[in-house]
Amino acid sequence: MILQTISRIPFWQKVLAGFILGALVGVILGESATVLKPLGDLFIGAIKMLVAPLVFCAIVVSITSLGSQTSLKRLSLKTLGMFMLTGTIASLIGLAVGSMIDMGGTMQLTATEVRERNIPGFAQVLLDMIPVNPFASLAEGKVLQIIVFAALVGIAINKVGEKAEALKRTIEAGAEVMFQLTRMVLKLTPIGVFGLMAWVVGEYGLSTLLPLGKFIGAIYIAAFIHIIFVYGGLVKFVGGLSPLQFFRKAMPAQLVAFSTSSSFGTLPASTRAVETMGVSKRYSAFVMPLGATMNMDGCGGIYPAIAAIFIAQIYNIPLDTLDYVMIAVTATVASVGTAGVPGSAMVMLTVTLGVIGLPLEGIAFIAAIDRIIDMIRTATNVTGDMMTAVVIGKSENELNEAQFYSNDNQDVTPVSSQQ
Repeated sequence: MILQTISRIPFWQKVLAGFILGALVGVILGESATVLKPLGDLFIGAIKMLVAPLVFCAIVVSITSLGSQTSLKRLSLKTLGMFMLTGTIASLIGLAVGSMIDMGGTMQLTATEVRERNIPGFAQVLLDMIPVNPFASLAEGKVLQIIVFAALVGIAINKVGEKAEALKRTIEAGAEVMFQLTRMVLKLTPIGVFGLMAWVVGEYGLSTLLPLGKFIGAIYIAAFIHIIFVYGGLVKFVGGLSPLQFFRKAMPAQLVAFSTSSSFGTLPASTRAVETMGVSKRYSAFVMPLGATMNMDGCGGIYPAIAAIFIAQIYNIPLDTLDYVMIAVTATVASVGTAGVPGSAMVMLTVTLGVIGLPLEGIAFIAAIDRIIDMIRTATNVTGDMMTAVVIGKSENELNEAQFYSNDNQDVTPVSSQQ
């Protein structure tokens, strides 16, 4: 009877319950709650197991099902255009919020030496997109290379035609197996979220965040502004859809993103979320993995802009108009190469600080609370992916509006390649 009752509870409510209970346990038990971290590690490990084969199969099946090259090209350009637009807006919001709040105050940095990382240039980022050894890319989980290789395989299958039907059917079968495996792993989500939140709250506590409260607050304010007004506005005025309905159905994936701090780790949940909104499975399988790699409004837009201003304030270094322009441009363009995994925003911040000549030592100060910030950054990234899927999907007749407004429960079901 109890199991039957639990099974009737909507998936998002299970995830929300795990989130709240985990936070409460972290507050009550303190550092002792960190013993629950293996529950979160188990969930993240299972998700990582899915990513490489799931992305490869999903991208190939998506491209082969899209049909004409004209349709694929138009979809790609629209999707990438939306990524760049929201990324630019995110960096401008970050600059505006960071400039209006005195985050530094009388704060002093600790004398910690930070070694400069070897950050590749933009040209090298483009070269690194090409998988010299596709099997190594799959083994190492280099998602951007996997996406490029999968896209090329999908295009080649379309060009070969009938002779490649056997390979096409094999990859489609592999995709269905991965979708079924995804269903099994996603059932661990509430447990994983519980363990991760208990660990985060128990590890950092509330008191350790007070000295950096203004900085954290600025990041969260900018993220909420971007999520509610930019994403909500695009859904309303460009997509012609209800923002409230969008956010209601996006909530489970947002909670997973917030607790795991991984765009790739949230990929199964976010893909499922946009499909409950009515986005076609062939387009969701294309846009969501692409967004997890390239759409980094939180990591590549908001965060480096506010962090750069924060470091400039605590070092008492004035920034001029050119510095702000360079921050915005660098944050937007370089976010393309930012991987959607926890901690990747630190690399993005290093690039931004180097461009405008701010001391890299400042990174050491904010690194201690990076996990707390990474949670809202990732939630922003994933929400942007879902918004793009809905808005562009609507413009390309890849969205079922009746399904978007339906009140179906968001239970854990596999993503299917069949429309």
